[in-house]
Amino acid sequence: MTSRSIRRAVATALAATTALTAAACAAPHEGRGSTKPTDRAVVGIAYEPETLSPLLGYGKDGNSKIFDGLLTHDAGMHLKPALAAALPKVTDGGKTYTYTLRPGVTFSDGKPFTADDVVFTYDTILDEKTNNASKAELDALDTVEKKDDRTVVFHLKYPYAPFAERTVLPIAPRHLAGQQDVNTGPFTTHPVGTGPYVLTKWSKGEKLTFTANPHYWGGTPKVKHLTMAVIKDDDIRATRLRSGDLDGAILPPELAATFKTDKSRTTLAAKTFDYRNVTLPSANPVTGDRTVRRALDLAVDRQAMVDGILSGAGKPAYGPVPTDSPWFAKGTQRPHDPGRAQRLLDDAGWKKGPDGIRAKNGQRASFTLWYLSGDKLRQEHALAFASDAKKAGIEAKVESGTWEAIEPRMKQDAVLAGGGSPADPDFDQYLLLHSSLAGDGFNNMSRYANKTVDDQLVTARRTADPTARKAAYDTIQRELADDPAYIFLTHVDHLYVVDDRWKDLTTQVEPHDHGLASGPWWNAEDWQPAK
Repeated sequence: MTSRSIRRAVATALAATTALTAAACAAPHEGRGSTKPTDRAVVGIAYEPETLSPLLGYGKDGNSKIFDGLLTHDAGMHLKPALAAALPKVTDGGKTYTYTLRPGVTFSDGKPFTADDVVFTYDTILDEKTNNASKAELDALDTVEKKDDRTVVFHLKYPYAPFAERTVLPIAPRHLAGQQDVNTGPFTTHPVGTGPYVLTKWSKGEKLTFTANPHYWGGTPKVKHLTMAVIKDDDIRATRLRSGDLDGAILPPELAATFKTDKSRTTLAAKTFDYRNVTLPSANPVTGDRTVRRALDLAVDRQAMVDGILSGAGKPAYGPVPTDSPWFAKGTQRPHDPGRAQRLLDDAGWKKGPDGIRAKNGQRASFTLWYLSGDKLRQEHALAFASDAKKAGIEAKVESGTWEAIEPRMKQDAVLAGGGSPADPDFDQYLLLHSSLAGDGFNNMSRYANKTVDDQLVTARRTADPTARKAAYDTIQRELADDPAYIFLTHVDHLYVVDDRWKDLTTQVEPHDHGLASGPWWNAEDWQPAK
């Protein structure tokens, strides 16, 4: 799909959006601007978590609102102390991390926070009975030891360079979470933590409401009432923002652009590691064919997607690592080369039929591509990918559905998926690519198996030597260029439109998983009124 045709599609979508929002634009902006109390904020997010328990993976990248980790990130994504009083002391050749805990911290129910809660949290996550899909990220951890109430020691199996990044994991209270079923107990939806906010209500599919934690060790937030409105449909989110129902929202680029002339709102762009890709399930006779995968990798016009779908708010993606990251392997960019894609397929025996779709040994080059209903960015990426694939003689039949409908089909059908973590390449790539995680929920959705990639993933996580780690990740990226596990399309900047009632709002470099704890509200507890 060309940049021009993508822009035409976007223009059509904009026309529809204008019609949807006309009534809202005509109505008076009740409650807008300075008339709203500055101790309250309502923001629109696209997704809600499945659970609010850190033991099951909630908040693993930090900024969970309800909880704190031992460490956290500042605006520049540098680690700083949170529940720890200082950064860890690292000894034993990088295999021992000692944390001194911050004194006087209590959970929101008034109970004291101690080393017992830290040991409980990590031991529970690593327990084989705990349904935490990200526990592979803690593979390096051997044991967690309580020295005294304010000292915790982590013993690693091997030096693991990014281990301190893993200690942004939120800490759960042993006195509550330890007294119930970790996977199904009430703590999963009614959590208690040490963070700046207390969850007061979770109406699933509608909103989460929070109030300031009166026991918060960092001081009482000025925004005392925070509501996260869960609005999966992008157009509806934009409409509610325009009507004044929301103080801020995440929006796709074409909808964010409709607020460009609104002088009472500001648009903030967050750089991200968030990518959009197409899974290539190995069990499917079409997407499992290496030549087809390589042809699709050459057929897609990534720059046209950045220009047309993202309006320039992003960059072409050639793998999980953005091209401007120091971890990116230079020279692994793939050109948009539809002619070469056609030749690869011809040489491999995939011949075009009368309708332009190829076939080989009776197998038609056709597969289903799913995207999440209501997600305009995924929809537009899926349609652009299908258009480019069709020019090469490959049919991608685009369908939409909920994750409940999509997940059972992922073994055979392709998915317009996403991922990405800025903290360390291990956090995303191991879960995305290692063959041991094939078919494990949303890990390794393509069920990719490449021995070189497996070996290098293990090498990279088992050394603290930055040169050796860079070499391993370079090798992985070169393997993906030669034997694609997924077709990576774009890295997406996140755009947020926010009412001008607060000053000095910032964003962090964001992961794929964004919502409650990302965007300008990553530090809502520190927001200051503009006047």
